[in-house]
Amino acid sequence: MKKILNEPFSYVDEMLEGLCAAHPQHYRQAGEDGRVIARPGGAAPGKVGIVTGGGSGHLPVFTGYVGQGLLDACAIGDVFSSPNVEQMVEAIRQANGGAGVLCLFGNYGGDVMNFDMACEMAGLEDIPTKTVLVADDVASAGPAEREKRRGVAGMVYAFKMAGAKAAQMADLDEVARVAQKACDACRSIGVALTPCTVPAAGHPTFEIGEDEMEFGMGIHGEPGVWRGPIRPADVIAAEMLERILKDMPLGQGDRVTVLVNSLGATPPEELYIVYRYIARELAKLGVTIVMPLVGRYATSMEMAGLSLTVCKLDAELEALLQAPAECAFWRV
Repeated sequence: MKKILNEPFSYVDEMLEGLCAAHPQHYRQAGEDGRVIARPGGAAPGKVGIVTGGGSGHLPVFTGYVGQGLLDACAIGDVFSSPNVEQMVEAIRQANGGAGVLCLFGNYGGDVMNFDMACEMAGLEDIPTKTVLVADDVASAGPAEREKRRGVAGMVYAFKMAGAKAAQMADLDEVARVAQKACDACRSIGVALTPCTVPAAGHPTFEIGEDEMEFGMGIHGEPGVWRGPIRPADVIAAEMLERILKDMPLGQGDRVTVLVNSLGATPPEELYIVYRYIARELAKLGVTIVMPLVGRYATSMEMAGLSLTVCKLDAELEALLQAPAECAFWRV
């Protein structure tokens, strides 16, 4: 294992300390163990709070998207591990401005179970909550079983659009409606070239040949659709787009936003090669791209690879996408 760290088991805590020290205008630690990241000014009175949670190793997801027009708090676990229930309850408390709290997070078993319990406990403190699950990974289940899909980079758009709606002082039902609408509008798929290493484990999460890639792999190394020799960028991009369009057809006059996301080690140059293909093919269909994102937005430690997310817009979602927002990793 080659990593710049001290003790593997202090990896997350030292990372969070550094994150807050570098960006005190956006982040502060809360909770007994400091595993909750919240806005420095506290909850905004009368505004619906939005919280998320999940394992470390995915920056800017999850903690990075705490900020104006985005999230209010985040519970963060060890690398690729769910936060515990008390951390999630504390995140809900930190986000509570008296108008209720939306819990918006990826569709992973541990996160779902712990947030369910956390919402029950928050209810005992008279904090109303609603839950919306992000489930955008088309490789993880077919259209008939969408509820089984993993939540991946599409959550970036859900955070943005729900956060913008909450900033308009909409009520909890409306913020939850927009969050669900954003999730329903997103489709994602990824491809991995190398594994990554969880510090506490000290070895790669999986093995893959030097000349191989895995198509459809999840952000924790979950199995993909196929494994085979590395293919040219345009061939990879073509299959990614084909699978997304099969699940969410697009045509003349449609408007979308597109995220070409590095899983960690893939450089911007390679992401732009892929974006170039996606933009060209969508233009052929008469589809307009609004405010595309190319870069590291939802990573998997130092994994080489990328994901593609397409989010279909209507007038409401487009306006919320373009509303002001700011965190350390993204400014609109």
